[in-house]
Amino acid sequence: MLLYIHIPFCDSKCFYCAFNSYTDRFHLKSEYMKALKLQLKNELNDYVKKHNKKIETVFIGGGTPSTIKHHEYTEVFELIKPYLTDDAEITTEANPNSASFEWQENMNKLGVNRISFGVQSFHTEKLKFLGRSHNSKSAIKAIQNANRIGFNGINCDIIYGVQGDTLESMKEDFDTAFSLPITHLSAYSLTIEEGTKFFDRSSVKIDDEELSYEIFDYIKDAGFKQYEISNFAKNKEYESKHNYGYWQHKEYLGIGAGAVGYYNNQRRYPIKEIEEYIQNPMNIELENISIDDIKAEKILLGFRSSCGVEIELFSKEELEKVNDLIEYKKVYKENNRIFNNNFLLSDELALYILE
Repeated sequence: MLLYIHIPFCDSKCFYCAFNSYTDRFHLKSEYMKALKLQLKNELNDYVKKHNKKIETVFIGGGTPSTIKHHEYTEVFELIKPYLTDDAEITTEANPNSASFEWQENMNKLGVNRISFGVQSFHTEKLKFLGRSHNSKSAIKAIQNANRIGFNGINCDIIYGVQGDTLESMKEDFDTAFSLPITHLSAYSLTIEEGTKFFDRSSVKIDDEELSYEIFDYIKDAGFKQYEISNFAKNKEYESKHNYGYWQHKEYLGIGAGAVGYYNNQRRYPIKEIEEYIQNPMNIELENISIDDIKAEKILLGFRSSCGVEIELFSKEELEKVNDLIEYKKVYKENNRIFNNNFLLSDELALYILE
């Protein structure tokens, strides 16, 4: 089982961000963490303990987890410790500005063994254009600090497909990242979503499929293997086990305002608004997930990643389409699983099989 913990506070709101995060609610941090711990304790007792489950991975995301003082996480780790597997992967996201050496070191002492930095770019002008609050120097220093402290895995997020991006400018970003002691790279194509400052400004995004392929090839040539449409790792040891769990459709707890959980074939949605969540963290909306929906998600997520799809999942009619795709070398079969040769075509392949 997986555990996701959501921290909805941010130093600044990036212009592309559609996540449940706020820059004007810092006075609620302490009360929020109390509510979060109540929900966590309740779900651990009501499901994890009751069904003798073990937590394989933990991911603290946001928002910006590094805006919360490290000591506020102490009780969180005390609550989850009895349920963790011996080799649990525990990741926190961090902003280069607020992830000081002291914060990183103390989070590592609590049990965090993997850290993910929202760098997005090492170009000053691009960072300003995206609404990021850090600069290149602070990003480089934060990653170097993480290496000194001894995290098992260090991820760097980079965004591409932004107005003004070229293959050469992206190579500069990736070269800087590769010169640092990172073990994992997430390269995300900019998406424009409703509710963001970039919404209704389609000109800020570049739709260039060829650029995506060139970027993927450049990252692979640098020694990072692609194992999902946006994720690359130095070797299998450094792949995100937490993300893998989502792609394999494992159950997960979603703790915090606006988090999402999934177990008992139900999605679970805690209240999004911080104030309402603080008042009643156990008020969770349930959504039943049908067998057909679960199947469709397994196929789509399997094609988006190196997980692949169990061949038993396909009906007789769907297998005929799968065999067509094998013949045209779009997918391949190995150990009774079907794997996608081109992650960028994952949606189209899944829709072709399921339609």
